[in-house]
Amino acid sequence: MVLGSNHFLGESALEDFLTGNELTFPEDGIIVSKTDLKGHITYGNETFFEIAGYSEHELLGQPHNSIRHPEMPRCVFKLLWDTIQGGNEIFAYVVNQAKNGDYYWVNAHVTPSFDSNGAVIGYHSNRRVPNRQVITDVIAPLYQALRAEERKNGDKKEGTAASTRMLTGILEEKGIDYERFVHSL
Repeated sequence: MVLGSNHFLGESALEDFLTGNELTFPEDGIIVSKTDLKGHITYGNETFFEIAGYSEHELLGQPHNSIRHPEMPRCVFKLLWDTIQGGNEIFAYVVNQAKNGDYYWVNAHVTPSFDSNGAVIGYHSNRRVPNRQVITDVIAPLYQALRAEERKNGDKKEGTAASTRMLTGILEEKGIDYERFVHSL
């Protein structure tokens, strides 16, 4: 992994506990993790634990949102969870936080895992290196705007609802759904 100098966060109170340093991983690397139905980590590959900066022992059994970066829009995670809990796959750009406060971007493909009767029994995520230009030109500015919308509301639930309305409006304006939006990038 390489420490980068790209600073997604800008100036904020979060910098007291976040380093502002970006981690990257090899282009051919894949971060893999699996969770149970409640989002607790049941498996992670070596790349996952390495970039997150945690040992396997520290993360197994913990909520996957343990690595959620505080600047990741809650509305995107809501969309992700609503989609996979509905039995569908989703592709999404995600910024995660390593144990030491560094951050790393991924292009995530999250799918439900099914038993032999077709019931969802957990979730599986493969994450790859995202396209840097897409992050810089589209995703980082969009996520900053969504988080700003979330912060306008003192209540997290209302903030998430407001940013969801914002994202929905942007997608409606483009005449596409979220999946086509991500694939168009």
